[in-house]
This record gives sequence, structure tokens and C-alpha cells, in this order.
Amino acid sequence: MTYIILLAWALLYLIFSFSSQLPWASCNNYWNSDVCVDFSSKNLTFHQSNQTNSTSAATEFWERRVLAISGGIEEIGNIRWEVMLCLIAMWTICYFCIWKGVKSTGKVVYFTATFPYVMLLILLIRGLTLPGALQGVMFYLLPEPSRLTDPQVWMEAGSQIFFSYSIGVGILVVLGSYNKHNNNCYKDCLGLCLLNSCTSVVAGFAVFSVLGFMAQKQGVSIEEVAEGGPGLAFIAYPQAVAMMPLPQLWSICFFFMLILLGLDTQFVAMEVVMTSIIDMFPKVMRITGRREKFLLLLCLTCFFSQLVMVTEGGIYLFQLFDYYACNGTCILFISVFESLAMGWVFGAERICGIIKDMTGMKANPAFKICWLYLTPLVSLGTFICSLVEYIPLTFNHWYVYPAWAYVMGWVLAFSSILLVPGWALYKLATGTGTLSQRFHHLCQPDPKILLIKNTETELQQLSTTN
Repeated sequence: MTYIILLAWALLYLIFSFSSQLPWASCNNYWNSDVCVDFSSKNLTFHQSNQTNSTSAATEFWERRVLAISGGIEEIGNIRWEVMLCLIAMWTICYFCIWKGVKSTGKVVYFTATFPYVMLLILLIRGLTLPGALQGVMFYLLPEPSRLTDPQVWMEAGSQIFFSYSIGVGILVVLGSYNKHNNNCYKDCLGLCLLNSCTSVVAGFAVFSVLGFMAQKQGVSIEEVAEGGPGLAFIAYPQAVAMMPLPQLWSICFFFMLILLGLDTQFVAMEVVMTSIIDMFPKVMRITGRREKFLLLLCLTCFFSQLVMVTEGGIYLFQLFDYYACNGTCILFISVFESLAMGWVFGAERICGIIKDMTGMKANPAFKICWLYLTPLVSLGTFICSLVEYIPLTFNHWYVYPAWAYVMGWVLAFSSILLVPGWALYKLATGTGTLSQRFHHLCQPDPKILLIKNTETELQQLSTTN
């Protein structure tokens, strides 16, 4: 619901990057206010002035030009037509890239997954050559010891790992289902972890080197220029590139990279839905043309449901969805049940047997400990801490949502996390036999999956006989 909105914003910024002067680089535009400050000015003395209510040109471009933010979530306002057209373009690209299935998507991903590394390398080299880059890199590498005792830091880190690796949302399962039976999943998992982590580390250098440059240019600390969420991509980084020589070039590189990275994620998220529906209803969905028609219906449904998020008050709803429905707490809750189902219901021993059957190698015993104990306990502990440390959502640190908006946020959160225990209780209530018999029956895997183990046993017996 929310991810492709980011791509629409990025596309709009990319289009503006081809201007003769970046529109977020000056305060001479019709949307700027009297308190706008041009940080790219060579005679900048903002940090020494008394303008405590001043805002940067990049902030005003984001809030007053792109979003045209209204006074609150109650004031929906008009549709931002430029953002809506960019949203249509993004959905059109997504549709035609995945409408034929993973074979067509795979060809597109060869470009969209590899070319961002070229862009990242260019931005990294440029960032490290900027004045003040060392200050940003040191801030990135050296932790603040006092923050290490803050549970919120570890909760945010855990949630980031879940999002970064797409754990608990079915993406890895769906993509893995297209592999051959004897594919070395063990090697793929290790390779994925190394590549993902290394990419995150390198991206950190590219981002914080630029933040160090901004901090030196403005004469402030890095904490004051670093922002989280959309603010980093649409305020902090655009403001930084506006201070560089050839700002249009670096802006184009950054937003083009952002769009390609986002498209990869959107492709996979849509493919998860399509594959799941096709596997659930194979007789209906595997008829020629049915996939394309259903995908079109899915794209249109999502697009029309997102129109409210491209209005003048849409950013409030966007933040509400992002904070409650798409946050790490929901994924942690689902991951508790997934890890318990895999480790205890399906069985850690059975998982090890399948890995050996597929790869010919025994899984490391440490994985059994993770599947049985470590992963469920860590997920459950982090989930509980996130509830204890819950802080109601505010927008820009000043706007407090009305009570009904918080209720709607919790409804969105519960709509995703209660389906798992809810379905389990439903099956438990509608089953046959005593409560104990129904529970044990539901905790048994589908007999069909035992065929793999039986096949392995038969092959072992044949090899022993021969």
C-alpha cells in the first residue's frame, strides 16, 4: 500500500532533477515562505542567526511543493495531480514487468538489481571526496556507548534486519519455490546474507559521508542534519546534492538508483501475491490470460485505494499506515508463530533432512538451536519490548493525531497480526474429536510433505542393497 508511493515521489524528484536549477536549491520559488533559508548559499550564516523558525529550501519544496501538506488528517484536500501521474507511471511499469511471471521479471531484475550498484559506487566515491566526509564516516562507525543500553536501539535494529532480509512476509518462500529440488539452498542463504549485509554497510558510507559534508557546510552537528524515514531521501540528501558542483548529475544518479531499488522490492511483493493466489486456485488461475487479468485487477485496486495518499492530507494517512500496519512489531509477531511452526510443528529434524536431501550436506547444528529456541525467544522478546516502549505516532514531532486516527492505526495493526492466531483458533473450534485430538491433528504437517522423507529413505535402502 505505501511502498510504491515512495517510488512516485522519487520519480517526481527525478523529473525535477533535469531542471536548469534544482527547485529545492533556492528560496526564490512561489511556494517558498519568508522564513526559507538557502543552505547552498556561499554566505550562509543561518546557524549564527536568530531565525529559530526558519526552514530549509529542501524542506519547503518537500512539504509545500510536492506534498502541499494540509493542517491535519481531517483535511484531505485535493489530489496532487503530478504525484498521481507518477503513481500511474509506476504501476504501469510494475504491471508490464511482471505480467508474464517470474521469467519476464527475472530478465528485468538483471538490470534493476545490478545497475543500482553502479550508481551506489559512483555516489560512494563522490561522497568520500567531499569535505567533511571523514566526520560523517566516523559518526557512522563509532557507536555512542550510552545508546547501547537503550532497548529502543536494539528493537529498531532487529526490525531493520527483518525488513532488510524480507523475513516473515513470504517473499523468500515464494522465490525459493521456483528453484529446482536439488538447488543448493544452503549456499544461496549464506550468499544472500553476505550480499545484503555488505550492501547495507557500503550504503552507510555513501549516506553518512554526504551527511558529514552537510554538517560541515552548515556548521552544525551530524545529528541535526540526519533524518529518518522519507526525510532522508527527500529532504536531507536532496539538500546535500544542491550544495555540490553539478547538482543535477548527482540528483539524477541518486533518484534513478532509488527508483530501481524500489521497483525490485515492488516486483517481488506483487509476485508473492500472484504466486500465492495461483497456487491456491491453480485450476482457475492457470488458464491462459487469467494471470494478466487478475494482475491488472490487483494493480487497479491498489491504485484507487492509494489515491487518498496522494492528496494534500495524504501524508498523514501514509505515516499512519507505515507506523502501524507496516511496522516491525507486526512482522515480529508473525515471525514468532512462523518460527514455532517451523521448529516445533514441522520439526527442526525434518528441516535438516530436507536440506540434506536437497544439497547433500548436513545442516550446522547451530541452526537447530536457532529454529527451536533462539529465533522464537528473540522475536517474542523484541515484540513484547516494542509494545512496552510504544510511543503514539506524531507527524514532524509536532502534529498529534486525533483519537480516532490512533484507533484506526491499531485496527490496521491487528488486521495483519491477528489473522494467524485467529485462523488457528477457527480450525481448532471447527475440527472433529476432543480438544486434545484436534490440537495434535493441527500440529501435524500435511502428509504430502512426508513424501520427500520417504523418497530419501527408499533411495538410501536401494543404495545399501546395491
